[in-house]
Amino acid sequence: MKKLLIYLKPYTKETVISPFFKLLEAIFDLLVPLVVKQIIDVGIANRDKPYILGMCAILILFAIIGLTCSLIAQYFAAKAAVGFSTELRRDLFSHIQSFSYAQTDRIGTSTLITRMTADVNQVQSAVNLTLRLFLRSPIIVLGSMIMAFAVSPRNAWIFVLVIPLLSVVVFSIMIKSIPLYKKAQQSLDKVTSVTRENLTGARVIRAFRKEQEEIDRFTVANNEHHAIQNFVARISALMNPLTLILVNMGVILILLFGAKDVQIGRLSQGEVVALTNYMAQILVELVKFANTIFTVNKALACANRIESVLETPLGMESDPTLATETGDSSIAVEFQNVGMTYSKDAEASLTGIQFQAPRGSTFGIIGSTGSGKTSLVNLIPRFYDATEGRVLVNGRDVRGYETEPLRQKIAVVPQKAVLFRGTIRSNLLWGNENASDEELWEALEAAQAKDFVLQKEGGLDAPVSQNGRNFSGGQRQRLTIARALVRKAEILILDDSSSALDYATDAALRQAIKALPYQPTVFLISQRTSSLQHADQILVLEDGEQVGLGTHDALLKSCEVYREIYESQFRKGGEQA
Repeated sequence: MKKLLIYLKPYTKETVISPFFKLLEAIFDLLVPLVVKQIIDVGIANRDKPYILGMCAILILFAIIGLTCSLIAQYFAAKAAVGFSTELRRDLFSHIQSFSYAQTDRIGTSTLITRMTADVNQVQSAVNLTLRLFLRSPIIVLGSMIMAFAVSPRNAWIFVLVIPLLSVVVFSIMIKSIPLYKKAQQSLDKVTSVTRENLTGARVIRAFRKEQEEIDRFTVANNEHHAIQNFVARISALMNPLTLILVNMGVILILLFGAKDVQIGRLSQGEVVALTNYMAQILVELVKFANTIFTVNKALACANRIESVLETPLGMESDPTLATETGDSSIAVEFQNVGMTYSKDAEASLTGIQFQAPRGSTFGIIGSTGSGKTSLVNLIPRFYDATEGRVLVNGRDVRGYETEPLRQKIAVVPQKAVLFRGTIRSNLLWGNENASDEELWEALEAAQAKDFVLQKEGGLDAPVSQNGRNFSGGQRQRLTIARALVRKAEILILDDSSSALDYATDAALRQAIKALPYQPTVFLISQRTSSLQHADQILVLEDGEQVGLGTHDALLKSCEVYREIYESQFRKGGEQA
């Protein structure tokens, strides 16, 4: 939590003003029992109506001043808390954006969403309550004890006895509940994870009629979260009754000893009432303080979770010792005995990959599902780091590049076509925000998307819904290809991005890419040998290993895996199956 307090620094004024006005409010609240004492001992005792009315006017004035102080404190506390959470959420989101794919995989998307939403909101509530009540409550408790000594030193020992006991109860429950709140938040991550999987995979769940199984899975996670929350709530629930018992015992002792003192004239009735009022104030403030403590406990658990994300080192730092390295710049991409493992406990996804892709060439990659095709191309823009060997772009190790300059050289069309809510124009401009309309139409034409975009009302300004749901699968793929072409990058990676296209459209797309004036180096992943047979080189993968490298004709003769894939798609006479 300490590291997060820097986000309150821009709101130093608010963090001072809010507690200050709460302190003023507390002072006026502490004066109220004394005014009541005077009304009883002087006004009522002497039947002095003007005096009573004057004292009542003072009480009303105190109430107005207290309300004003409270509103001012609330305003500045809210301003500081909302500003704090806004700054924190912005930096947290920015930090998450710097994560590598591996870090995002390890932490988990649902966990990051929980950190960004529920955890930050919990910390915001704690900041608000702390500024308003964390100072006020102790001042009221301590002030009530001091005022009790001022009213009746003889009976103030009751406060000296009760307040330490109350402190023991509050802090014992607090210490017990802090680790439990952390477990509760972790169980919430599981609920969020299951929910996210069900929402993103809703169509698959319905297609396979797995609704009941998913309901049962969610119920298990939800019940686990409920059990932990319920256990924490039971411990927290002890706070109010225990404090109430102790305070009521204090009130009983005040009335018991106070009544005797009144009877012998050592204490006035107004002083007894003042003492009981101070004890009641302690009760009210301790209840507020307890609620604040619980909120702060939850916030501390949440803050530690947020800090763990912020303390995660940046995913892709460049290595200065590799920045000046120069190799053969005529080779766009080179893999030197590259291996890659996603995590320490997993098996290697790639082993011993070695090839060179010259500038302007077309490099095909084929293999069975799970053979490591996507893992391989993800190493080029350094979405993941190779765990063995080296990946070179333009003769330099990718680890020697800063992330932005490296990825500016590369345009990627991922396996899953992703579009964002907005317009066709706004999606295409992701490739190059300075692109002209003419360049956008050229990219659409090359991606075989121009015809259906022209048919859309609004053309480039036609709306795109979330995830591009108002377009077919093939249309989404062609739009994502156009977005990549707008960049005019040196290296173009097409990760099975034409799988939803018919053969004629796929062939036209390949011809258009080959005719691009800036001639990028193209990495083309496909399950179709027909899409790759005209590539300059084809890499064949099997279980993460390189089992073939060469032209289409050479691989048909030398690589059994490639030949089997080809023959499964084509009849012996060369006709498509």
